[in-house]
Amino acid sequence: MLVICNIPRSVHVKVCFTGGGTGGHVFPAFAVDEKLAEILHPGGDRYERFWIGSGLQSERNWVEGAGITYLEIKSGKLRRYLSWRLFPDLVGVVVGFFQSLAILKRERPDILFSKGGYVSVPPVLAARILRIPAVTHESDAIPGLATKINAHFVQAVCIPFAEASTTFPRKLRTKTVCTGVPSRLCRTRADADRGRQAFGIPPGIPVVVVLGGSQGALQINNLVWDKLDELVELGAVVHQTGEKTFRPITRDGYHAVPFIADGLEDILAAATVVVSRSGATALADYLEMELPMVLIPLGSRASRGDQMENARRLKAVGAAEVLDGPEICGEDLVSVVRNLISHDIVRSSMVEKMIPLRAEDPAGKIAGVILQTAEGTKKRRC
Repeated sequence: MLVICNIPRSVHVKVCFTGGGTGGHVFPAFAVDEKLAEILHPGGDRYERFWIGSGLQSERNWVEGAGITYLEIKSGKLRRYLSWRLFPDLVGVVVGFFQSLAILKRERPDILFSKGGYVSVPPVLAARILRIPAVTHESDAIPGLATKINAHFVQAVCIPFAEASTTFPRKLRTKTVCTGVPSRLCRTRADADRGRQAFGIPPGIPVVVVLGGSQGALQINNLVWDKLDELVELGAVVHQTGEKTFRPITRDGYHAVPFIADGLEDILAAATVVVSRSGATALADYLEMELPMVLIPLGSRASRGDQMENARRLKAVGAAEVLDGPEICGEDLVSVVRNLISHDIVRSSMVEKMIPLRAEDPAGKIAGVILQTAEGTKKRRC
C-alpha cells in the first residue's frame, strides 16, 4: 500500500477530472477540487482543472455549477451481462477513447483524477497512452468494474478503508492508498435552523429525511408513500424522490422534492434520522453530519453487492439500522423510524459508534496523492 508523504506546495498543476453517471461519481471530486485550490491558489494562479464527462445534463449542471470547465465525450455502459446494447456500448467506449486522446493532447494536463463510472475508462486509457499519470478513487467496499479496469493503468488507487485493498488482485495492491471517502458537506458549516426554514418546518418537530441518491429509489419511495400517514405522525418528512419518480403529493408535514440541489447539509443538520440507500458517497455525507441512519441497500440482483457490504459494515458496529431483503414492507420502515425518534439514547449511541469510522480529511489525502504523483512524474521527465 502506498504511503502519503508531505504535499508539495510549490508546483503549478493542471488536473483533468473524470467520472460521472450518478452523483456518487461526481460530488466527492468537488471536495478534492476545493482542497487542491486551498493548497495551490494562495500563492497565485497555480491550479487549473477541467472535467471529462458523459454529457448527462444533470452531470454537466453539477460540474459547471462548481465552476469547472466541462468537456463531453461519448461512452458506453460497462456491462457484466449479455445484452443487445453491448455492441453499441463498445463502439461508444472506442469513440470516447479517441475523443479523450484529442482532449488530453490539446489540454495537456499534468495528471488525471478519476472518480469512476463507465465514462472514466476512455480518459484513463487515453492518459496511459499519452503517458499522463493518473489516480483513481473507489468509494465502495467492493470496486466497480470501471475501477477494476482503471486500476491497471493508473499510478495510485485511493480506497475507502484498508481492508478494501484485499478486493484487488495481489499485483495491484501496492498501488492502493487508504484515504477514505470525501464528503462535499461540512458539519460545522451547516445550519439546522436554515434547513428547517427552507422547508417550513417549525422548531422542535422531529425531521425524517428520505434520500434515494441523485436518481431517487423507487423501492424507498413506495415504502414511504405506502405509510405516509403514519410517518408524518412521527415528524416532518423531507423526501428526495428523484426526477423520474417525483409525485407532487400535498400533505401536511410532507415535503417532496425531485432533488435537493442546494442546502442539503442544512436539512441534514436538522434531521433526526435519515432513510437512504447505502452508496458509499451518501454514507460519507451521513458520517460527516453524524446522522442516525436507516439504510435500505440495493440488493445483489440490482447491483454488484457493494451497497449491502457498505451497510453491513456500519450495522456490524451499531452505527446504522439496516432493512434489506425482498420482504421489506412499509410497516418495517415505520417501526424502525419510530424507535429511533422515540429514543434519544439509541440515536446518541449510534452517533458515538459511527465517529471512529469517519476518515480524517479524505479530500486532503487524495489531493496529496494527486500532487505527489504529478510532481513525481515531472521529476522523472526532467
